[in-house]
Amino acid sequence: MKKIILLLFISIIILACQKEKADVIVINSNTYTVNDNFEKAEAFAIKDGKFIAIGTSKDIQDKYQSETIVNAKNQTIVPGLIDAHCHFYRMGLQQQKVSLDGTKSYDEVLQKLVDFQKEKNTNFITGRGWDQNDWKVKEFPTKEKLDKLFPTIPVAVGRVDGHALLVNQAAIDLAGITKDTKVSGGEIIVKNGKMTGVLIDAAMDFIKFPSTSKKEAIQGLFDAQKICFSYGLTTVDDAGINKKTIELIDSLQQVGSLKMRVYAMVSGDNQQQIDYYINKGIIKTNRLNVRSFKVYGDGALGSRGAAMRKPYSDRENHFGALIYTPERYQELAKQIAASEYQMNTHAIGDSANTWMLKTYKNVLKGHKNRRWRIEHAQIISAEDFDKFDNILPSVQPTHATSDMYWAEDRVGAERIKGAYAFKNLLNKYGKIALGTDFPVEQVNPFLTFYAATIRKDLDNYPANGYQMENALTREETLKGMTIWAAYSNFEEDEKGSIEVGKYADFVILNQDIMQVDGKEIPKTKAVATFVNGEQVY
Repeated sequence: MKKIILLLFISIIILACQKEKADVIVINSNTYTVNDNFEKAEAFAIKDGKFIAIGTSKDIQDKYQSETIVNAKNQTIVPGLIDAHCHFYRMGLQQQKVSLDGTKSYDEVLQKLVDFQKEKNTNFITGRGWDQNDWKVKEFPTKEKLDKLFPTIPVAVGRVDGHALLVNQAAIDLAGITKDTKVSGGEIIVKNGKMTGVLIDAAMDFIKFPSTSKKEAIQGLFDAQKICFSYGLTTVDDAGINKKTIELIDSLQQVGSLKMRVYAMVSGDNQQQIDYYINKGIIKTNRLNVRSFKVYGDGALGSRGAAMRKPYSDRENHFGALIYTPERYQELAKQIAASEYQMNTHAIGDSANTWMLKTYKNVLKGHKNRRWRIEHAQIISAEDFDKFDNILPSVQPTHATSDMYWAEDRVGAERIKGAYAFKNLLNKYGKIALGTDFPVEQVNPFLTFYAATIRKDLDNYPANGYQMENALTREETLKGMTIWAAYSNFEEDEKGSIEVGKYADFVILNQDIMQVDGKEIPKTKAVATFVNGEQVY
């Protein structure tokens, strides 16, 4: 008997030694792989930061051994979430500034500024988040009260969409502008012959903000990373950052302190910077990808800066505006088309979308795999949808549920039919990239999932959902937040799904987002977030 037991023990030891070593094994999970067949799995093994096997818990444990075994206890796992359009660095910096998110009146904005200054005592008050559409009086504020509260300290606080600034006289004096200053691609709002303190789009460039120190920049990146990991985001597409910030991100990633993967869209507002990156070529590491330019086509709908083909329905003879001249967009597109870089253009109004689609088509000359993106693609004329056959739509579903209360007032009953048309855009291109545009909207990607599929706000309004003909299915939405977002970044072969050979980026969720009742989707939370097989949250 003792011999039999000894032989069994020896056999077990031999079998264990024959098993392949893995760095991490995950078992007993409800995993959505998001592979080509959208298959599910129970378990997977990870080595050197990549998935090496996917299958049943028994199969994985029979073949692999590891000192780190994660028992998911039947919780749902999805690939690491990708935010295809956000402002990662800007959101991080915002943690050090005054937040005006959710304010319900101008007086509340003013009180928050007073409270912030009492605590921080800064030489220049900056921040963002106000939205006059959330106030009882849905009009742009004026600066009189601001001037009385802060007669000598400059104040410049951005609207939630980043396309309007409220400034006081001290900031105006520092900028050296007047109501008669000429602006191309923006507007200085004047009322009763006086500056109101509201600047739209290009007019904001006159304001002389204090420079950000390297210490503040680093802290901003770490703050943004911490927030994003807590929501299951493992890659962020930072839509419009400069060379200095990109190089800082790279340096922090190289030493291992910044673990977030970043798809960096280079700001296309500086010709010298454009020339630099086109001459340098694509920059690619396992955490950083620099191969695109972010260009602004127009402003935002909320501040009436979006470029429209016909006047705004709620402002007579006002069309919004393109940021640059049509000739400049053509020149930019030609230069980028001659390189390996991608052009990603912010286009919200139907006029901006029409012009950018035409410009793209002219310079791409039928090339099918350039993956040039229209960011937001918010209001599309009926005849322009077919032009997305070779242009990738990158949209932010929470914009629909944030704007639905007032968007029709801006554009009217007919034009609104072509707004926030995610399903229609998906059907034209075959894929759609989904993001949040944070900090314009909340970082939370599960609100993106909810807005795309259920198209209601958190109070269950409207009862039947907003323009439900353009809702996405849950499978389409998860793809838009993973594999299609990866595709939009030319990264579908390395991330976006749980498949052998890809980076081991994944998220464990507290509930099955693919099956839970629709009203429960916003309650979804990331239990744990992994990048390269390393638990980062």
